[in-house]
Order: sequence, then structure tokens, then C-alpha cells
Amino acid sequence: MTKKTRRIVILIIIIFLVAGIFMFFSREKPLPVVIQQVGLGPVESTVANTRAGTVKACRRAGLAPTTGGQIAKLLVHEGDQVKAEQILLELWNDDLAAQLELAKSEAMASNAQAEQACLVADEAERNAIRQRRLFNKQLSSEESVDQAETNAKAQRASCEAAKATASVSKSRVAVAQATLDRTILRAPFAGTVAKINGELYEFVTPSPVGVITPPAVDLIDDSCLYISAPIDEVDAPEIKPGMDARITLDAFSDKSFPGIVQRIAPYVLDVEKQARTVDVETVFANPGDFKQMLPGYSADVEVILAIHRDVLRIPTEAIMEGNRVLVYNGDGEPLEERNVETGLSNWKYTEIVSGLQAGDQVVTSIDREGVKAGTAAQAENDSGKGMPGK
Repeated sequence: MTKKTRRIVILIIIIFLVAGIFMFFSREKPLPVVIQQVGLGPVESTVANTRAGTVKACRRAGLAPTTGGQIAKLLVHEGDQVKAEQILLELWNDDLAAQLELAKSEAMASNAQAEQACLVADEAERNAIRQRRLFNKQLSSEESVDQAETNAKAQRASCEAAKATASVSKSRVAVAQATLDRTILRAPFAGTVAKINGELYEFVTPSPVGVITPPAVDLIDDSCLYISAPIDEVDAPEIKPGMDARITLDAFSDKSFPGIVQRIAPYVLDVEKQARTVDVETVFANPGDFKQMLPGYSADVEVILAIHRDVLRIPTEAIMEGNRVLVYNGDGEPLEERNVETGLSNWKYTEIVSGLQAGDQVVTSIDREGVKAGTAAQAENDSGKGMPGK
């Protein structure tokens, strides 16, 4: 080989090396993507509330005396547990108590007078019978008999009148007792005193018509709680009482509670500047779940309309418009686009009827720039573990 030929060969080799180095460093780097392995598991069709729901007590009453007056006795404090019919507060009622005692005394006097009148009537009737017997034996005159019988009837009428007066006195006692009871506030059911609006010796007045005033005592029956949550009017027709539900609360963010739909409101709420909704009431399936909960907590309800178990599923976020997915075939390999047929779906998982098989890997980071079919990709996570959870 001549010197000139060697130079040409060396030059060609250098050109190929430079071209190779240039191509190596200028080649497109694989795009990092998040992938998820297709696996088996349950998929649910669910409906959730549009705005936060509220934990409510099955029974809650804002209580106040039916008459105005000064608080003379305040027998409970906020947080106290009370029994049914227990006295919560009492207004000043010395005058009414005195009237009740007077009515009772009058009733006792009326009863005594009635008893006396009836005893006299009994005696007059016995005397009339004796006079009749004497008359039959011709030992008494007919006039004496008439007088005795007339007196007996008169005394019996006096007895009945005295009984009627005693009955009126008894009714007066009942009226005085009812008037006195209007100043005494009792618990209509067993529960917890949530709030007291008033202090000892303060005056309370009933709410006028159309004017809302705070109740003197807010009583909650916390032995039974439920969730009231607004569901969009479009989804409401699918919900039926007895359906299973899942309850989550901000106060217990690390867990969810099983629930059962108890009631669907028979009307649609039309609130200005908000979507029209239907209130759905859900009770806790396990009564022990709400022992540490407080009425007023915010809560969310997810009603389970249907469930398919052990079906092929992928994260819902992996599905693009037109039921298309991007399949990952290995580091550096181009992403493959596939059409899939879907079944049940929720915000987390979607059932795959056809188009994928167990073990395939789909891209979930489809919203990243540059992620599309044909793009070389590289997994930035370990997808070999499959999909956890439900």
C-alpha cells in the first residue's frame, strides 16, 4: 500500500469515527415515563358527592322554653350526657308554683265537700227508705214519705254538684301544672348537650314567627350518626336505598368506613350558582365506627353501583380519548398505541374487556410533553409489582 493510499484509508476511518460519535451523542434520548403493569382485581362503578357532605345526628333538637322568663336554674353544662325527661333548665316560676299549690288546696277542699255532700245524700236516701217502710206498715204519713224522698233526691243532686265542682278543681290543678311546666325545659330524648345559649339569671324569650334565634339548649343524640351528602341530579336516579357505600372523613383520612344508603331525598335542591343536587343519606354499616366521631364533621360518600371482581384492569389515568392506551415494550423501545374495549370504570381503575392482557405494561404519565405513540421511552418506576389495592 502506498503512502497516499494509507492516508486515504486513515482519513476514511476518522470520518466514520467522527460520524459515529456525532450520531451517538445526537441521538434522541428515551423519554422517561411512568408505567403500570396490567393485572387482575376488582373494579367498581361508583357515584360520589359533588360537594362535601356532613356527619349528622339521627336526632338533634334545638330546645327552648315555650314561654319567656329569667333562668333560675341551669342544671346541665355543655358536654353533659342527659337522660330522657331530665330537667335541663328552669325559669323563675315561684308565682306559678304558688298558684299550683293554691289549686291543689282548692281541689282538696272540693273533694272534701263532695265527700260530705255524698255522705249526707246517702243518709237521706236511707231515711227515705225507712219512711217508705213505715208508710207500708201504716206507721208514717204519705207526706213524710214524700218529704224524705224529695230530700234524698235533693241531697243526691248536691252530691253530684259537689263532685262536678271537685272535677273542675282537679282540672284547674292540671292547668296550673301545665302553666308551670312551660317554664321547665326537659330533654325529649337521651343525648349530649352540645351548646347552651344562656347563663343563670339571664332572660330568654321564644322566637317570634319568622325570626330565628339560637335555642337555649342544643341537644344531640349521638348514639346514631349518618352522612348527608349532595349527589348530582344526573347521578341520583341510579342510587337506590340499600346500596353499599364507602364513607371517608377528613378527620380520619387514613381509613374509610363501610356504609349503606338509607334514604334519597324526594326533591332536588336548587341552590343559586351551584349545580342541582339530591341529598343522599348514608348510615354506617358498623355502629362502632362512629363512636369517636362528632356531628358536623365533613365527609364524602362513594356509592357503589356495581362491582366486577377479578377482572383485567388498568389505572383510569392511562386511558386516552377514544379508549386508546400507550403500551410500553421495554427501555428504548417506541411506545405502542392500542385501542381497548372497557367495562366498568371509576376515577381509579377501569376494566379492560379486550385489547390488553395480564402482564402488559401501560403508560400512566400520558399528560407529559412528548409522550405519544412511536416515542422511545424508558421506565422511571418499577412496574413489576402490578397494581395494589382496589
